[in-house]
Amino acid sequence: MRLGDDLILREFTGIAHLNRTPQGLLLQADFGGHLDLECVRCLNRFDQPLKWTLIELYAFNKRSVTDSGLILPEDGHIDLEPLLREYALLEVPISPVCKPDCKGLCPVCGEDLNQADCGHQAVGSESPFAALKSLLGE
Repeated sequence: MRLGDDLILREFTGIAHLNRTPQGLLLQADFGGHLDLECVRCLNRFDQPLKWTLIELYAFNKRSVTDSGLILPEDGHIDLEPLLREYALLEVPISPVCKPDCKGLCPVCGEDLNQADCGHQAVGSESPFAALKSLLGE
């Protein structure tokens, strides 16, 4: 499912319930899908599952509008795409990692350390905090 120009979800699923209230139509829904992301450590592509729940009120008039500002269109047709996109983007990790123990790339040669050990040792003296380590007595 395409949500905008840059967000494509695979295996998109969802269920939505609309209930009428005195203020408007209450949308309660659960959605999910899979997104193709790039790991910030090793730069490999991986499948990221996304799941989100939304509860929003489509108000009948401006007096009943909530913080989200949603008003029921006069023709009664609700376009969920902008709302789904917004909620899906909130679920995308800021720094996506393929797995919690991803070793990333070697800073010397660029080898994927999850695939093989290139033999390069991490150089600790390049850190701006390397001088503080001597204060710890280690």
